[in-house]
Amino acid sequence: MTDLAPLAESAVADPLVGHPPDFHVFHKFLDRCKGLPSITVAVCWPLSDVALSGATEAADAGLINPVLVGPIDEIKALAKSLALDITSYRMVDAATESAAASTSVALCRSGECQALMKGSLHTEELMKACLHKDLGLRNGRLISHVFVLDTPAYDRTLLITDAAINIYPTLVDKVDIVQNCINLAHALGIPEPKVALLSAIETVNPKIISTLDAAALCKMADRGQITGGILDGPLAFDTAVSAKAAKIKELVSAVAGEADILMVPDLESGNMLAKQLEYLGGAQLAGIVVGSRVPIILTSRADSAEARLASSAVAVLVHYASQRS
Repeated sequence: MTDLAPLAESAVADPLVGHPPDFHVFHKFLDRCKGLPSITVAVCWPLSDVALSGATEAADAGLINPVLVGPIDEIKALAKSLALDITSYRMVDAATESAAASTSVALCRSGECQALMKGSLHTEELMKACLHKDLGLRNGRLISHVFVLDTPAYDRTLLITDAAINIYPTLVDKVDIVQNCINLAHALGIPEPKVALLSAIETVNPKIISTLDAAALCKMADRGQITGGILDGPLAFDTAVSAKAAKIKELVSAVAGEADILMVPDLESGNMLAKQLEYLGGAQLAGIVVGSRVPIILTSRADSAEARLASSAVAVLVHYASQRS
């Protein structure tokens, strides 16, 4: 029997957690928003069924007041075809995706809107306007993305960062990325999130840069350069989410088996991890961009209605958390 056999056997015989398969966490975010006023959101280029219906669903749920930014005649025609009543919504005309992105960002910079929602335009087009040096939504910290997961295979909210914006972040970048995510966790009601700094192994290996970065980030947290969470790493994915795997590997860690945040080495690994959990693990994903002047809601055409609502609810919670800080 090889060294890997006991771990393989444990994975087959023992699931990660013992909660019912229909466990969900997204409803908790929606419940927390019930006592909060809706926020005004610039909905950029809502020219697909999902983009427009997602905005109206969030409005019907009392989460947002949409400002629809794009070609008004086309938006009205789409709404009519979908039997959606958008007559009470403000609309701002923009002829192109680029113009809609710039206008949406300007609405947020002026304070007229408290959040930004991606419609059916390309993410790159929207983020180009958001990241503009002078006219964008930069706020002195690196802007980063977080997937918020609701999965039947884990008994707590799980955050994955960064799987959508920063491709190969440096150590300096990772400081902001992990702090952004810790701040988001606070807004979601996780007072001291446990952060697993992922790699392929649990020991520092100079040949694997992610293990060096993980060790440095842990020491920076010890010195108060990262605050509000408990960091440990490097950790492999199995030990980050499975206490049994950590026990088999004789790993002593305050994070192992109970991670709230998975900090991935780079965008490629993070995106693959999130999509694997979604398509093979049954997880639902909400998407949010943080570290900017306002939260940016990133939704996908494949998102469920619940995931779209959860993304809006997360933005509401982030907005009000920023008002308290």
